Amino acid sequence: MAALTQARFAGAVAALAAADADLGAVVDAFGPPPIWRRPAGFPTLALLILEQQVSLASAKAACDRLTEACGGTLAPASVLALDDTAMRAAGVSRQKTRYIRELAGAVTGGALRLDRFGRADDEAVRAALTAIVGIGNWTADIYLMMALGRPDVWPVGDLALQVAAQAVKRLPTRPGPETLDGLGEAWRPWRAVAARILWHYYLNTVRQRRGETRT
Repeated sequence: MAALTQARFAGAVAALAAADADLGAVVDAFGPPPIWRRPAGFPTLALLILEQQVSLASAKAACDRLTEACGGTLAPASVLALDDTAMRAAGVSRQKTRYIRELAGAVTGGALRLDRFGRADDEAVRAALTAIVGIGNWTADIYLMMALGRPDVWPVGDLALQVAAQAVKRLPTRPGPETLDGLGEAWRPWRAVAARILWHYYLNTVRQRRGETRT
């Protein structure tokens, strides 16, 4: 399926809200969610690695410092030129330093061809990304959704999505990946849009007091 445009996204939000009363209630309460797109390429993947298991705000701050250390452009070769001291000064942990260097090396060495992702299907992109140390299904799914605009990606390992699904669907416990996978079947072929509606709920309820936003 073609990548989401703003018009197709708006149509999918309307279709999901009409078909599912619970999603419709979220849209009625908070309005349509943002599309939350990011540029495709190395900088977005590096930021997604930095976002693993930390707040979006702290990850962005580290990414901004890393970009500054690279001379204003977060490029694979620039990252590989930084030593451990420079990475620590940017606020990048030892583990994530390794992951970002693995990614940069794969891109510069030609093992990971990001320019070919636009023509590849979701599973091929996911397989290529998760072959890189430090990139798991969550990182691959968010890249597919936000950088490539794929409409039917469903990131079942996302904690915020699980919390929101429990609340919106009034489930007795927080759904794990297997339960969330089954729940998402009703929202094909727009599961990535349903995820944004659920994130929209999460950010307007659970995270509202913290002032954290998804970008």
